[in-house]
Amino acid sequence: MNKIVPNIKLAVALPDYKLFLEFEDGIKGEVDLSNFKSKAVFNYWNKVDNFLKVYVTDHGSIAWSDDIEIDSINCYLKITNQTFYEYAHHAYRRIN
Repeated sequence: MNKIVPNIKLAVALPDYKLFLEFEDGIKGEVDLSNFKSKAVFNYWNKVDNFLKVYVTDHGSIAWSDDIEIDSINCYLKITNQTFYEYAHHAYRRIN
């Protein structure tokens, strides 16, 4: 893996609007997306079966449709409990 932001390679929907994610660099964990369900674009999840339709896109993010997508960096930061600044600092040091 030679990318600054690792792609998601596996996404599994769990109860209560949570996902189990695995990244290309081996990092694995759960993210809780329940705080998004009240936002207008995520009304699609009001039918729980729709949340279960999560898939990994060709560019390594997660999506439920062409209109609903979450990029990998936000999920990665949640799982690794880092701020963007912390992650960027470590990533910069790895590539330089």
